[in-house]
Amino acid sequence: MAGLDPTGAGMETIQINDTVAIPASELDFSYARSSGPGGQNVNKVETKVVLRFDLARTESLHPLARARALRKLRTRVTKAGQLVLHCDQYRDRERNRAEAVERFRQMLGEAIARPRRRVATRPSRAQRERRISDKKQRSKRKRQRSRPNEE
Repeated sequence: MAGLDPTGAGMETIQINDTVAIPASELDFSYARSSGPGGQNVNKVETKVVLRFDLARTESLHPLARARALRKLRTRVTKAGQLVLHCDQYRDRERNRAEAVERFRQMLGEAIARPRRRVATRPSRAQRERRISDKKQRSKRKRQRSRPNEE
C-alpha cells in the first residue's frame, strides 16, 4: 500500500498492483450517518463512508484493463460508470475510510487481473485405461444388482 495513509490525510496514490496506481484525486469520498449500534454518537456523527470512482472515464487504467473491470464489476457499477463502495463497519470515519480504500484496492486488483490462459492437456494412457476399467466395474456391479434373467 505504497502512498496510502489510512487516515486519508495526505493520500497521493493507491497502489493496486505492481503496474497500476490510482491517484487519490480520482476517488470521491462522501459521508453519511451510519446504521447500527453507536449510542448517541450514531445520531450526530457521519461515520459511514461512500467511495465513488469513475471507472468508465479513468485515464489511470489501460483501456483493456478498464473494459475488463467494467465487465467483471458490472453489478457494482452505476449506469454512469461509477464504482460505488459503502463502508460502515466501524464507529469512526477514519477506520471506515481506510477499510473502503482497502476494499477498493482489492476489488479493482482482482477485476483488472488478466485471466490465465488455459493450457490444453490430454489425459495419459494410464488415465484413459483406468477410466475404462472403472466404467466396466461399475457396469458389472449394476448388472449384478438387477434381477436374474428367467431363461
